[in-house]
Amino acid sequence: MGLSGPSLLLSPLWLLLTWVQPGTGVEHISYVPRLSGAALEGKLTQSTFTLEQPRGQFNHTSISDSDLIWLVVAYSNAIQNFGAPQTTQDIPVPATFAQKGYYFTLPTNRLRYPSGPASSQLRVLRVGNDPHCSPMRRGCNPPLPGSGPYRVKFLVMNDHGPVAETEWSNETHLHQARAFEAVRGFQREGTVVIIAILSVLLAIFLAALLVLLSSTWSTWSTRISSPRERERARRYNIHHMCSPEPERGS
Repeated sequence: MGLSGPSLLLSPLWLLLTWVQPGTGVEHISYVPRLSGAALEGKLTQSTFTLEQPRGQFNHTSISDSDLIWLVVAYSNAIQNFGAPQTTQDIPVPATFAQKGYYFTLPTNRLRYPSGPASSQLRVLRVGNDPHCSPMRRGCNPPLPGSGPYRVKFLVMNDHGPVAETEWSNETHLHQARAFEAVRGFQREGTVVIIAILSVLLAIFLAALLVLLSSTWSTWSTRISSPRERERARRYNIHHMCSPEPERGS
C-alpha cells in the first residue's frame, strides 16, 4: 500500500527526530560520587583513595544488566576536555593518563551495585589499588601517579556507545609525597643525633669504668702487699732482739 502525501512529508521529519547524534542520548544520573564515610585506615594515601559504592543508582530502564559501568578517573583540570568514547575499543587505558588527562577503570554491571538496605559488609571502591596490573590493559586499576587533585564519575556503556553518566565528584587530594619524605628525613636526622649522643655517653661510661677498675686494682694490690711488709718489719726487729748480749767482764 502506498503512502499518502502527508505521510511522505512526515517521514523525513520522523527520521530526523529519531536519529540521535552520538553522545547526545546519554541519560543523566543525579548522583555525585564521594569518598567513603567509613572510618577506614588508609582511606587516602599517596596513590589511592576509597569511594562509596553507587548502590541503587543504575536502576534505570535505559540501562540493562549487561551494560558495563566504568569509573572515569580524571585530573580536575581535564574534565572540560572529557569526551565519552563511542565504542569499547576507544576506551582510554591508564597508560594514556598523562596524555589525555583521564582513563577508565573498575568495569562492572549494575548487579554489583544493588539497591536495598545496607548490609554489614563494607562496600567500597578503592581507586589505584592494583600495583601489578598492566597500564596498557583496559580496566586496569594502577596506583595513581601523584597527589592530584582528581575527580571521578561513573559512565555506563554498551556495544553501541555511552548510555548514562553521573555527575563529577568533588576534588580529591592525595597525601603529599614530598611532605612524607620530609618527615622521614627528619626522622633519619633525629636518629643520627640520638645515636651520636648515645655513643658519647657510652664512651664516657667506659672511660669511667676503666678508671674505677684501675683504682680498685691499685687498692686491692696495696691491701695484699701491706701484711708482708709488716711481717718483714717484725722479723727484722726480732732478729735484733735475739742478737747475743755483750760479754761481761770477769
